[in-house]
Amino acid sequence: MKHPRYGYRRITVLLREDGWRVNFKRVYRLWCQEGRKVHRKQQKRRRLGTSENSCDRRRPEHRDHVWSYDLLSERLENGRRVRLLTVMDEYTRECLAIDVARNFKGEDVKEVLGYLFAVRGCPMHIRSDNGPEFVAQVVRNYLRDSGVKTLFIEPGSPWENGYIESFNGKLRDELLDRELFLHTDEVRYVVDRWRMDYNHYRPHSSLGYMSPAAFAATCGSPGSASPHPPSHTYQNVDTLIKGGT
Repeated sequence: MKHPRYGYRRITVLLREDGWRVNFKRVYRLWCQEGRKVHRKQQKRRRLGTSENSCDRRRPEHRDHVWSYDLLSERLENGRRVRLLTVMDEYTRECLAIDVARNFKGEDVKEVLGYLFAVRGCPMHIRSDNGPEFVAQVVRNYLRDSGVKTLFIEPGSPWENGYIESFNGKLRDELLDRELFLHTDEVRYVVDRWRMDYNHYRPHSSLGYMSPAAFAATCGSPGSASPHPPSHTYQNVDTLIKGGT
């Protein structure tokens, strides 16, 4: 099965796009008969805590209003660690970049941001945790000079950066935990193909089951009347922070 971690609702949307005239209930019955149920992971207990820069207080209002970025780790077959820098637009849910390297320093983060700013433009804000790669002076100076305001979350409160945490959870669940990588170049190739699939093909429940790229195409410039994601996008921010789709 190509997408074993997709649930029956997302598969129904894809079937309809391929011309099948089916509803959620019928796909659900077949789903259960074939034993295709995607078992939910046990929910982690959410710690209490908030800050002025958390995603439920500083919410994205339009395309390129708030970006967020984070780092996660993966092990190669030989046990060596590689790190992945993920960057996303919180409003459109587009994954703007997944950069792979043995390690990241402030200069490396600046280089990735410089490329994105050149091809897409600068966001108004960028949200992150307090990792040394993000609080490095070279990164902070570059963001300030580019006119981008930083939104650092409360230390030890990853749920305050819920959009990128949710995305990273999907990346790990749908790809990293299912692949065995031999070398860094293989990781780069595979995750880039997954990123393109995520942006242009994967239906996103918070966008009314549109793909992030399709939703972004309906958004105007920040000063124009941009469409908003379905109302449950922000009403269910707790679900998002806990890893909802």
